Amino acid sequence: YITDRKKDMIIMSGWKIYPTEVENVIVQHPAVADVAVFGIPDERKGESPVAAVVLKVGTTLSETEFESFCGRHLAGYKVPRRLIIVDDLPRVHGWKLLRRTLREKFNQITAE
Repeated sequence: YITDRKKDMIIMSGWKIYPTEVENVIVQHPAVADVAVFGIPDERKGESPVAAVVLKVGTTLSETEFESFCGRHLAGYKVPRRLIIVDDLPRVHGWKLLRRTLREKFNQITAE
């Protein structure tokens, strides 16, 4: 079943990754207030998943801790390859997440 908007789906080396599924796991981390998962171009794999995270006030989250948490709760290919800490996420009317805006803003970063 498709659980997200089809155009937001990330295809990495033939694997289909639905951002909402990954976000639902990441938001369970005690330091995470909000999260958006989107794909960035990858020369070898087509696209790679990246997570933009808004942290709760007074908390921190290291890349190692993030990867460990995701690795315990997600299949290996679904684990975001990069963690980007942001102050807020772009939304329409406060609820609809604008992944397209994030893809455009962070299009130049590399997955590795």
